[in-house]
Amino acid sequence: MLVGIPKEIKNNENRVAITPAGVEAMIQHGHKVVIEKKAGLGSGILDQDYKDVGAQIFDTPNEVFDAADMIIKVKEPLEQEYPLLKQGQLLFTYLHLAPAKDLTLALLKAGIRGVAYETVQTPEGKLPLLTPMSEIAGRLSVQTGVHFLEKPHGGRGVLLGGVPGVPAGDVVIIGGGIVGANAAKMAVGLGAHVTIIDIDAERMAQLDDLFGSRVQTLMSNSFNIAAAVKKADLLVGAVLIPGGRAPHLVTEEMVKTMKPGACIVDVAIDQGGCIETIDRTTTHSEPIYLKHDVVHYAVANMPALVARTSTFALTNVTLPYALKLADKGVQTACREDPVLALGVNVFDGLCTYQHVANDLELEYTPLQKVLG
Repeated sequence: MLVGIPKEIKNNENRVAITPAGVEAMIQHGHKVVIEKKAGLGSGILDQDYKDVGAQIFDTPNEVFDAADMIIKVKEPLEQEYPLLKQGQLLFTYLHLAPAKDLTLALLKAGIRGVAYETVQTPEGKLPLLTPMSEIAGRLSVQTGVHFLEKPHGGRGVLLGGVPGVPAGDVVIIGGGIVGANAAKMAVGLGAHVTIIDIDAERMAQLDDLFGSRVQTLMSNSFNIAAAVKKADLLVGAVLIPGGRAPHLVTEEMVKTMKPGACIVDVAIDQGGCIETIDRTTTHSEPIYLKHDVVHYAVANMPALVARTSTFALTNVTLPYALKLADKGVQTACREDPVLALGVNVFDGLCTYQHVANDLELEYTPLQKVLG
């Protein structure tokens, strides 16, 4: 199979979909790899690094898309890339289709076979291709919050860890999954007062075992969320419904009760966001806006801030699945591996993922019917 790696074009997206080690593995399996010029530069990987392991370097994205049987990316195609997609092409990337109807319709129209990293799921409910980026985004949420709580950036001027004689700041995390747990690790390490809100009692017991008295856990309901949001200096949205749109658990009325200069970081923005006042996606070049005197941060590709770490962490987990797809083709690979099969969101003009179909009011076709 000919595998193509285009340069990412999302705002300040410096990750790349494969490392030289990944290219070498692909070639050892008998595949060819073509990479757009300077695709790895943002992650500190030179074109020559790819050439040294056998990749070909193409000058333009058009050449990459036109040549490739399978496209591997980090982020979803943007509008200017839609015309480059071709019938039957396999696309392996983060798609996050539930809040993105235009993208979904473009993929369906093009007849793409789209396998989404974020919906590849084990029987235990783990998301192996989402986990490393969730770990990074969770840690960055607090690092970012610290920055935007500083007075010159519009924040309250609060040091989360406090100092002797001055109270520490309050961090409230909505969602106790991978993002939430990693945000808590960072906030606890800084010495903040940390509250995690989740709907799963078993998960809260796990978090209690992990953090002990350093973190308070609360059952997710509107009463508890409203009380916690009101006291927060930093509010982290960390809600995830695999493949589905995130629910608005924090209402605009709750945000209005927050302290002037408090900060919200909604990591769930790539699935629509779980904070009602997060009404638009921001970018790394313009990451925040003020609403009700509260700083709102809604960047959908946070791990790009630490592109080198993210690129290597991503390839570590995506490569085994990419090799399966390249070695066997999407149909055989998905028939043999039900974990990978859950990643198929669109296939030859059909929507094959239930949450996406429901959220976008599209016709749903079970993948089993497509695979035969």
